[in-house]
Parts: sequence; C-alpha cells; structure tokens
Amino acid sequence: MSYFDDLLLVLTWAAVAVLAVAGALSASRKQLDPVGFMLIACLCAFGGGTVRDLILGAPVFWLAVPGMVGLAAALAVAVFFTAHLVERRFVVLLWADAVGLGLFAVLGAEAALRAGASPWVAVLMGVVTATFGGVLRDIVCAEVPLILRREIYATAAALGAAVFVLLNEAGVGRVAAISAGGLIAFGARAAAIATGWSLPSYRARPGRDYPDRR
Repeated sequence: MSYFDDLLLVLTWAAVAVLAVAGALSASRKQLDPVGFMLIACLCAFGGGTVRDLILGAPVFWLAVPGMVGLAAALAVAVFFTAHLVERRFVVLLWADAVGLGLFAVLGAEAALRAGASPWVAVLMGVVTATFGGVLRDIVCAEVPLILRREIYATAAALGAAVFVLLNEAGVGRVAAISAGGLIAFGARAAAIATGWSLPSYRARPGRDYPDRR
C-alpha cells in the first residue's frame, strides 16, 4: 500500500467518524433508542459513498472494511450516553457535518477518478458522496434536508470537488489537490454556518395576464 493509499484510508476513517457523530446527534434530537442511533449514524456516514459506488459500479467501500461499521456504531452508542452534556447539539451537528462534507467531497471525486470517470462526473460524485448521507439522515429523521435549505451546502461540496479535480488535472499532485479541495469545501461551508450566507432563493411574483387569443 502506498503513502497515498494510506492517506486516503485515514481520511475515509475520519470522514466516517465525524458523519457518524453528526448522524447520532440527529438521533438524539429525535430521542431515539440506541439501535436508532446506530442506524442514523450509519446512514449518515455510509449513505453518500454507497450511492456513489453503486452508480460507478464499484465495490461498496465500507463492505471491504467492516471495522468502519464498528466505529460508526461505537460512536453512536457513545453519543447516546453523552449527548445530554452538549447544550447546542444542532450547532455541533452542523460543524461535524461540515468537516465530513469537506472530506467526502474530495474523497468521492478521487474515488470516481480512480474508477475511470471523466472530470465532470468526478465532481458530481464528490457532491453525491458528501451530501447524500445527510439527505438520508434528514429524511429518516423527518427533517428538511440541509441540501434543500437556504444554505451553502451542496455548493460547497461542488466547489471543493471541482478544485481537487482541476488541480489534479493540472498535475499539481493528488495529495496537494485533496488538501486544497477539502479545505475549500470545508471553508465555504464553515463561512456559511458562521455568517449565515446563502444563495438567493426564488421569490414569488404575480403571474402574467395573457390576452384572450380566441
């Protein structure tokens, strides 16, 4: 295994960990039991990567590393017993989700490139990997998914994945490209959380009256 492969594996474990915590915090807000905590944690941690691998026709990443499921389950149980110590759980959830988004945006794009996908598909797979776990978490928890709210969320993932792909295509080197893309994705999401930035939303306007053409 090369240094780069080791780095990807470490980053994947880190992304799984933070998104499992984010999922478990969502479960705490819904007052679920330990099994519910583990289910939501695993949906959040593995949902996006699973969808990506199924689309690409690649082996599902976590099936080859069963320890990742154990880590997500253990973190979920830990949150079950400690979530009450955190006063503003939704804020912690948002920041944990932001870290996971930054990591999985570039890891998803990297996995797509390794599978032979074109650059634009790699960017799309980066967005899918970073966001679909959160979408599944929010749907199961009966919340409006973050990706549908007036927040810079999928845009941050797309930006980070695009920076990674562009730098990689420019020959900068994958380690530097992953670092830059991940930091930019996280930075964009963090700025949105801290400042309340969002993309403009549609505002309803009066409909037009068309003349009767009969």
